[in-house]
Amino acid sequence: MSSSLSRLERQLGHLFQNQDLMVLALTHRSFAGRNNERLEFLGDAILNFVAGEALFERFPQAREGQLSRLRARLVKGETLARLARGFELGEYLRLGSGELKSGGFRRESILADALEALIGAIYLDAGMDVARQRVLAWLTAELDGLTLVDTNKDPKTRLQEFLQSRACDLPRYHVLDIQGEPHCRTFVVECEIALLNDKTLGQGASRRIAEQVAATAALIALGVENGND
Repeated sequence: MSSSLSRLERQLGHLFQNQDLMVLALTHRSFAGRNNERLEFLGDAILNFVAGEALFERFPQAREGQLSRLRARLVKGETLARLARGFELGEYLRLGSGELKSGGFRRESILADALEALIGAIYLDAGMDVARQRVLAWLTAELDGLTLVDTNKDPKTRLQEFLQSRACDLPRYHVLDIQGEPHCRTFVVECEIALLNDKTLGQGASRRIAEQVAATAALIALGVENGND
């Protein structure tokens, strides 16, 4: 267990002084009475604060409503689960037999909760400055892709409007793969637009979510998310 946790520590970018905190953060309530729910509560508060602070500094002209919408995009379960998958967090979760059989290690909510619990664990292990550094490092790509333009519109709508403004054909979305059991599926979707040579990919717990992720990737590839249109 310790060797595999060392690998996860490297992926997270934090070496725990108290590895018990890390183990607890990875323990789902289905596994044991002592689980990661309290750490998740703490990590959620830290995540929201760090995200809010970063947005406050990055967008000095933004109104409160704009900042709130941007923060919601940063800390939503879909974003956290995507980060967790990047860390291969599902491989390290401690789940009860029922959750294991039903594919809980792939479930978006469980992955997102575990990542928040790890934020809480890092805070208790090393303090606020280290926790802030880790959260900001994990969210770098998401932060760099944010813009105040159309923060109330979803990625598919923003991409469609961008293409329409340039008299381009609308994007085409194709489902490439559907993985997992019927109650816990992961959809893989590609987005094809004429302005890009390469198709962009997205995956999520539903076709709609996967399409949104693929549209976001297209917006970033086009430079729209950074306002370079």
